[in-house]
Amino acid sequence: MTLLHPSGASRRTFVATAGASGLAALLAACGGSSSGSGGKGSSGSAAGGHGTTLGSTADIPEGGGKIFTDAKVVVTQPSKGEFKAFTSVCTHQGCQVAGVSGGTINCACHGSKFSIEDGSVKHAPATSPLEELKLDVTGGKIKLA
Repeated sequence: MTLLHPSGASRRTFVATAGASGLAALLAACGGSSSGSGGKGSSGSAAGGHGTTLGSTADIPEGGGKIFTDAKVVVTQPSKGEFKAFTSVCTHQGCQVAGVSGGTINCACHGSKFSIEDGSVKHAPATSPLEELKLDVTGGKIKLA
């Protein structure tokens, strides 16, 4: 005996259609994830846009860094006068990194740590580096290039 849904479709067809619709919605929601490859030069950066002024060089401690939460960028100064920028979105599960200390950019969600020099992974669970971003440092001001 075949049971029919009020729309006239068989139960099997109705369940399959509902399942496919739910799967499509789930995949669409996951499609915008920022936990992709995190490789340098990828075009899907979640970081602030070209020309965005982040702050002053005086705000970035030597051997440390500062997180610009709204722009999703962390700027570091590994050595005097050398400034680097990385996306502040952890490559493990997409959390915002929480701080910069001890020569690393630190994610509080699961303990991942990244080098302030090149964004490479210094402590798992992340396996991909933070994406490096280009900077324009002029007259004591730091902007995304």
